[in-house]
Amino acid sequence: MNTLQISYLLAALSVPVVLHFHLLPAAFAGLAVYVLTAKLAPMLPLRWGSLTQKVALAGIILFVIALVSSICLGLWSFLRGHHGMANLLNMAAETLENLKRTLPEDLTAALPDTVDELREQITNMLREHGKNISSVGISGVKTFAHLILGMVVGSLAVLHRFNKENGFPPLASDLHARLINLADSFDKVVFAQVKISALNTVLTAIYLAVVLPIFGVYLPMVTLLVLLTFVAGLLPVVGNLISNFTIVLISLGVSPMVGIASLAFLIVIHKLEYFTNARIVGGQVKASVWELLCAMLFMEAIFGMAGLVAAPVVYAWLKTELKAKRLV
Repeated sequence: MNTLQISYLLAALSVPVVLHFHLLPAAFAGLAVYVLTAKLAPMLPLRWGSLTQKVALAGIILFVIALVSSICLGLWSFLRGHHGMANLLNMAAETLENLKRTLPEDLTAALPDTVDELREQITNMLREHGKNISSVGISGVKTFAHLILGMVVGSLAVLHRFNKENGFPPLASDLHARLINLADSFDKVVFAQVKISALNTVLTAIYLAVVLPIFGVYLPMVTLLVLLTFVAGLLPVVGNLISNFTIVLISLGVSPMVGIASLAFLIVIHKLEYFTNARIVGGQVKASVWELLCAMLFMEAIFGMAGLVAAPVVYAWLKTELKAKRLV
């Protein structure tokens, strides 16, 4: 077995290892630092001396680490804080309680009797599926340490990329080639998904903050709903369903007509997401939406929620490696 084959074997093993040991946040944080630094570093003037360039590169790495850390802390605050998802959960519980008073008895029989009962059911669900939720990596100080280590590894890897003084040994050179392909796939998928999520968020914000108020309808927690749309939208296809369900549920709490209007609007947005996925993500990866969906279903079945999140990047990486060998 030559060094190239060993590099492919190690690359293939890295995926189940990262997902099994809940290292996906660390891997994504490291890749984010690697990709952003690789994009910013070429802006350094070539006329600078070697020492000055190294200092400037170190400054870029520190800036990128601070940026990625701020984004991670912001997401953490929204998902785990008392003024983010917790408020939306309370609002959803109160909406369901109000719906019990207006819906027919046949429908309300399936709903919890009280808000406390709903919260208890949600708590039990989270406890039962805690392994899947923790596999995404939201588990406290340990995850924060993983994120820091991942960003350090990413910064060291990108330093080696720009180190032209020493070459790589054969195996290290092949592994570096795998890393470059992985980083390129991460760049294409994740940053393309950010564009898609941003587009969906802008359209949703216009609907919630402009269109509905024109008709005298004011939904509660519009800012949180817009933030949820962006955060959930970072997860292809499935994330949009999560945010859409929450918006429709809270709209129903205002009135059935507002709920129907929100559902109709979000169906249009959801169809638009399929189109934008095909054009942006599919165009970057040269893959159809059905390919990405199959990869997401397959990896979710094996690795749970973490596999679902990682699937687009892993599939894009696989396709990049196969194209490099002209196998697809």
